Amino acid sequence: MDQFRVGIIGCGRPWKSEGATGFGMSHCHAKGYADSPHAKIVALSDLVIEHAEAFQAIHGGDQLYVDYHEMLAKENLDIVSICTWPHLHAGMVIAAAEAGVRAIHCEKPMAPTWAEAKRMAEVCDERGVQLTFNHQRRFSPEFIQARELLRSGAIGDLVRLEGQCGNLFDWGTHWFDMFFFYNDETPAEWVLAQVEPSGGSTVFGVHMEGQAISQVRFRNNVLGLLSTSVEEGWPLLTRIVGTDGMIEAALRQDPLRIWARGKGEWETVALEGDRSLAGTVALGVVDLVAALKEGREPELSSHKVLRATELIF
Repeated sequence: MDQFRVGIIGCGRPWKSEGATGFGMSHCHAKGYADSPHAKIVALSDLVIEHAEAFQAIHGGDQLYVDYHEMLAKENLDIVSICTWPHLHAGMVIAAAEAGVRAIHCEKPMAPTWAEAKRMAEVCDERGVQLTFNHQRRFSPEFIQARELLRSGAIGDLVRLEGQCGNLFDWGTHWFDMFFFYNDETPAEWVLAQVEPSGGSTVFGVHMEGQAISQVRFRNNVLGLLSTSVEEGWPLLTRIVGTDGMIEAALRQDPLRIWARGKGEWETVALEGDRSLAGTVALGVVDLVAALKEGREPELSSHKVLRATELIF
């Protein structure tokens, strides 16, 4: 097969464009398929047909549908991207798997409930479908280089992983995933948390906590600590603590810096590579297509994403 046939479910307008109601993640997915020589978008589905038409004008796609079930039944798709709100994910993923697709790339968070998250993965495993979720931080240079610095021994042995973000459900899924990424996918033994439910916002129709503190212990005795808060200015960062120093990778002006024992100041580390949302999301899509071609598990496999999601629930 020269090119995999790709269908997109959810074609919202690009982020910050006129009429946009979300991040328009389908457009980021489309960049990944365009960057892969082995994939072609052939069909689009959106409840608002004008959204699909606008997407088609930018990225192509031969057939347009309002009903994604009809698209799945008619198009003989190999890959489906699901770019909708989390409460729709389980039904769409399961329908795509049952329609016979070979791979599904879905937006995060996985689902509003742990049962739905597990069921999606189970159905896809039973049918041999590659299921991935968009934890794109794994392809962002500041986090990749942070792990490389850790592995090089720049801060000694790993002791603790820390993170700060706005909430557990939407943002915590990224930072818990980064804990596993930094810690070489070592499984967690236990997690405990104190959660203040009041004062939080609503994200994707799900009520968020006002603040929370979560602690995780991994099988190699590394500890994880995640703080979430709705407070304005709460920094989005991860911190790797070693026996001889610390590394911070964060969404800020100086995205990567290191402090080593014996040095008085933090040192900013220069980065190379694309840190943009569209660029990192596209790399995840390219990896999925390549994994399907090569017969391997993709970097953003649901087996990894389930571990982060389990800590949330």
